[in-house]
Amino acid sequence: MALLDQPGDLRGFLFQPQQLDPSRRLPLRKDIDAYRRSLREERTPPTHQQDPLPASVLTRASRRPDVSQLTEAVGTVAGPFSWRQRKCPVPGRDHEVRTMNTIAQHWINGQWTGSGSVLESINPADGTVVGSFYDGGEAEASAAVDAAAAAFATTEWARTPSLRATALSRLADALEARVPEVAAMLSRENGKLLGETTWEVSGAVGWLRYAAASVRTQTAGRAAETAPGQYTHSVPEPLGVAGIISPWNSPIMLTVRALGPALAAGCTVVVKLPAQTALTNQLFARILASVPEIPAGVVSVFTESGNTGAPFLVSSDKIDVINYTGSTPVGRHIAAAASTTLKRVGLELGGKAPMVILPDADLDMVIPTVVQSLVLMNGQFCCTGSRVLVHRDIADQVRTRLTNALAQVRLGSGDDKDAQLGPVIDRASAQRVDAIVEEATSYGTVLLRGGMVTDGPLAAGAFYRPSLIEVDRTDVRIVQEEVFGPVQTFEIFDDEDDAVTKANATIYGLAASVFSSDSMKARRIARRIRTGTVWINTWGAISEDFEEGGVKGSGYGYLCGPRAIEEFQALKVYVEQDHTQSAH
Repeated sequence: MALLDQPGDLRGFLFQPQQLDPSRRLPLRKDIDAYRRSLREERTPPTHQQDPLPASVLTRASRRPDVSQLTEAVGTVAGPFSWRQRKCPVPGRDHEVRTMNTIAQHWINGQWTGSGSVLESINPADGTVVGSFYDGGEAEASAAVDAAAAAFATTEWARTPSLRATALSRLADALEARVPEVAAMLSRENGKLLGETTWEVSGAVGWLRYAAASVRTQTAGRAAETAPGQYTHSVPEPLGVAGIISPWNSPIMLTVRALGPALAAGCTVVVKLPAQTALTNQLFARILASVPEIPAGVVSVFTESGNTGAPFLVSSDKIDVINYTGSTPVGRHIAAAASTTLKRVGLELGGKAPMVILPDADLDMVIPTVVQSLVLMNGQFCCTGSRVLVHRDIADQVRTRLTNALAQVRLGSGDDKDAQLGPVIDRASAQRVDAIVEEATSYGTVLLRGGMVTDGPLAAGAFYRPSLIEVDRTDVRIVQEEVFGPVQTFEIFDDEDDAVTKANATIYGLAASVFSSDSMKARRIARRIRTGTVWINTWGAISEDFEEGGVKGSGYGYLCGPRAIEEFQALKVYVEQDHTQSAH
C-alpha cells in the first residue's frame, strides 16, 4: 500500500501553538506581529554557552537529492556533528545559527545510528545545502518499534505517573533552553519567518507543560459501589506503542502535540519526522536524548524520505495507535491500512478555511486579518484562509482593498526582519501552485496574478507571490483542492443561507472564520458551518487548553485540551465482589 504515491498532494499541515506568554490568549496574528517588531530591536548577546557538542566528523559520500521527491511524510533525526556558524538575530538575543558539518543520524533505543542513503537538507530561500542526513526506512522503523514494545513491557514507564510527569517537565525545560537555536534552524530548513518559528518552538514548550500536568489529573479513573458489596473501578491505561507521523511545515509543534499526551498516557513512542527539516529534527532528538528520566526505547525518532518506514508503522501489529497529521489522500490510505490490525487512528488532515465576511464587518480589522491568514507559514497551513467569502453589498470594497493589500506583501527569507512571506518548501511545490493558478485563469477572474519569483536576489529560492482569483463556482479545482501556497479565492454570497452553503461546499471541515459586528448573527452562521473550529472576528487563535480536530474530510480525533491524552488511553474496568456483604 503506497502512502506516498503523489508527492504533489502530500503536504504538511499545522495547528497553532499556545501564545508565548501563558497568561495571555491573543490572536495568532498579534503574537506574530509582536515577534516581527522584536526582530527590529537591538539585543544583547547571550551570556550562556551552548552545551559542548562532539567534533568528530562522520565520513560518507553524499548526493544531492531531487528535492521534488522530498514529500510531506518524510523525516530525520541526527547524531554527533560539528558546526560552522553565522550570525542571525532572533527575538531577545543574537544567536549562532549552526550549520551541520556532518551526517545526521537516527535516535533509536537510546543510541545514535547511521544507516540508509545520505541526502541533503536544502534551504528553500536560496537552494543552498544546510546539511546532510541519513535517510531511513523500514529497517529503522522496525528497530524503533521493537525497542518501544520492549520498553513498554519491561520498564516502569507505563506504571509510574510521577516519572512521566517529571520527564515531560524536564523535556519542556530542555526545549525552552534551546528555543533560539531550534527556531533559527527550522527557519532555514522550511522557509518560515524567524518570528513564526520562534513562536512555534516556544509554544511547544507550553504544550509539553500541559502534558506534564495531565499526567497528574487524567490518569486516576473513578470508583463506585455499583451494588451492595460490588465495587467497580475504571482506570485509564496506556494503549501501548504509539506511532507519530509528522509533517514538515511545523515539525516541532505537530510532533509535540501528539508526543506530549502519548507520553503522559504512559505509551512508548516511535516518531517519524520529515526530511525537509532534517537538522531541526536532529536538534529536537538531542533534546529528547538529554532527559535522563526517559528510559531507552521509550522514544525513538527516525528519518524517511521514501515510503517504507511509515507504512510499516501503520501496518505493524506491535503499534497500538497511530497519529498522523498531513494530507487527506494519505489519511485515507492510513485509515484503510490500519484497519487490518484494528489499531486506533487519529487523523488531522487538510482544510480549505472559508473566511466569511458579512456586510457589517469592520473592514479595517478584516483586511489585515485575511492577509495574515494567507501569508502565515507561507500559505502552507491546513487552516490557511484560502477562501474569502464576501457579501455582495461590500464585494467591491473588499475586492479592491484585499487586492491592494496582497500586492504589497513583502517577500523575503526567514531572517529578513521586514519580510511578510517566505518561500514555499521547494521549487517543485511553487511550480505545482502556479499550475493550479494558471488553470484557474480559464474559469475565474484574475484579481492578482502572483507567481514564481524568476529574477532578482530571490530567484534562486522557491518564492511565490500571492494570487487572488475570483470564482463564481464551487465545483472547480482551486476551490475544492488544497493549494498549499499563498493563493486565495474571492467568492460572493447573497445571504446567510448562501454563505453557509458555499462555506460547506468542500469535503473539508477543519476551520473557518466569520466576521460581523453582530455577535449573535456571527454565532448563528458559525453554528451552521461544519468545521472543528470557527473563529469569530479573528483567525488562528488556538490555545493548548482546548481541543483541535476536524470533521468530514479533515479527519477525526482530538489533540490539545483534556481530550488529547484520551487518544492514547484505553479504559479498563475492575469489578470486585465482597461476598461477605452479598450473603446478607
